[in-house]
Amino acid sequence: MAAGLALPAGARVPFKVTVIDKENGWPVPLVRLTTTSDVEFYTDNAGVVAFDLPEFMGTETWLHVFSHGYEVAADGFGNRGQRVTPEPGGAATITIERKQIAKRLGRLTGAGLFAESQKLGEFEKWQESGLTGQDTVQLTRYKDRLFWLWGDTNLPGYPLGFFDTSGATTSLDPLISLEPPTGIKYDYFRSKEGKPRGVAKMPGDGPTWLSGFVSLRDARGREHLVATYAKIRNQLEPYEFGLVEWNDRAENFEQVLVFWEKKGDEKGPPKPYPDGHPLIWKDKQGKEWLYFNGPADFRCPATYEAWKDRSTWEKVESSRMLDTVDGERIEVASASVAWNEYRRRWVMVVQQKFGKPSGFGEVWYLEGDSPEGPWGPAVKVATHENYTFYNVQIDWQLSDPKTPVLLFEGTYTHTFSSNPVKTPRYDYNQVLYRLDLDDPALKKAQQN
Repeated sequence: MAAGLALPAGARVPFKVTVIDKENGWPVPLVRLTTTSDVEFYTDNAGVVAFDLPEFMGTETWLHVFSHGYEVAADGFGNRGQRVTPEPGGAATITIERKQIAKRLGRLTGAGLFAESQKLGEFEKWQESGLTGQDTVQLTRYKDRLFWLWGDTNLPGYPLGFFDTSGATTSLDPLISLEPPTGIKYDYFRSKEGKPRGVAKMPGDGPTWLSGFVSLRDARGREHLVATYAKIRNQLEPYEFGLVEWNDRAENFEQVLVFWEKKGDEKGPPKPYPDGHPLIWKDKQGKEWLYFNGPADFRCPATYEAWKDRSTWEKVESSRMLDTVDGERIEVASASVAWNEYRRRWVMVVQQKFGKPSGFGEVWYLEGDSPEGPWGPAVKVATHENYTFYNVQIDWQLSDPKTPVLLFEGTYTHTFSSNPVKTPRYDYNQVLYRLDLDDPALKKAQQN
């Protein structure tokens, strides 16, 4: 029995199944194991399943194995899996082969990151956040901390959570490990009762979504944490856009100005406006520019004053269609751009629109000479079979810029797919991947 594990009289210790990557021996999160009676288990951030079905104890048991971007070899009948013989307190290891370039490190948000391991008496000190789902991550550095935002947020107590942006801060080096098992301990903004709360309560009905999240300095050198907000009705219809700024004392975002209100049938404000993930670039003349989106479609001087002054907002011409190494064309659904010190180039991670095998779950890597491009060619680095992985973000702040390790995350959800089944615990949460930029599989995207 695992140390510290206390079970009721007559209860059996589960059988531990660990799934590991054939190449490096790392645990693999988000692997589905299914019995011939259609009972499903999913590995946690430690790559572990606590198999506890009494009807299979002591019995040779086939487990179908499925994981996005990973697989085991098929047998003569096309079945992909492995036989195990569960015994209370016993253990088995399943080796799975990675078929994509990106390595899955684990889930960063939601409940039960180590739930399967905890059933076995492991990771007992891991503390739950009080949240079950968080949409669309944004990240910036502010006053010697990392500041995190997420969109609509699910709670344990009711099917509807809150819809005015959750937020947290962490240290500058919050990731437990660059290998699984990993995770981040977020310091969430909470109510007086200790429950996670919204931090962007803008006037008006419906959710408040934030984007264009960045820290900027003013002419006196003071730091300002700012973003663009959208008010939403009828699920996905924006009816107001404006700018907000963080109030350190109130620990909330406050309205700065409104720059668009819906008057007719328009679907949103005309471009350009600050939206998407930011980057700051110093041009050859030494002037710093703030860009947004990927490929970049907006820029203004990288100052607080310019961010507020709409006359400084410039549209950047960019194509939403990109070339791949195979000579195909892909359309961008979302993307994130960052300077990479190891490559000495700008890099971009793209979520493809209308890709295969998933309409919104295929992820590509590209390089460019400037944040305005040109880009390409693109190499596919991650896939999600009939599942969505949207609003991808490069977490360049989480790894040493002098090493080849590049991290990115996105929202893993069945939304916008034809898949009616939500992956337990993982659905509507942020999943983290690692790219090793010295991987030979990326050479075709690296032009120098």
